[in-house]
Amino acid sequence: MNCVQCHKEIAEYSNFCYYCGARQISAPSAAPRPQKRLMRSSTDYKLGGVCGGLAEYLDVDSTIVRLIWVVLILFPFPLIPAVLGYFVAWLVIPQAPPPIPVEVSAQPAESGHGSAQTA
Repeated sequence: MNCVQCHKEIAEYSNFCYYCGARQISAPSAAPRPQKRLMRSSTDYKLGGVCGGLAEYLDVDSTIVRLIWVVLILFPFPLIPAVLGYFVAWLVIPQAPPPIPVEVSAQPAESGHGSAQTA
């Protein structure tokens, strides 16, 4: 990208020119990213989807979140507050919408070997 004022080469993501300090006005190059929301998972769940949703929100494996939850239940906290906390999270965190199914095309795969069957 070139600066609109001094016409020197600057990085694409720059809001200001490194050389002259002019504000760069550019159209967004991509669609705006959707804001992350903490939601219970509708696909990765064992009980209520709380750990799966937390794992999706934090971009980690859900097994790790479940293991950490079990460790937190057993060691620093008594069982009742930890289970109550999970139940409250189950009630408070909204359910994620189910994923949209991807339709598989009904066309057969073409083969270049001429394997047409004749009767």
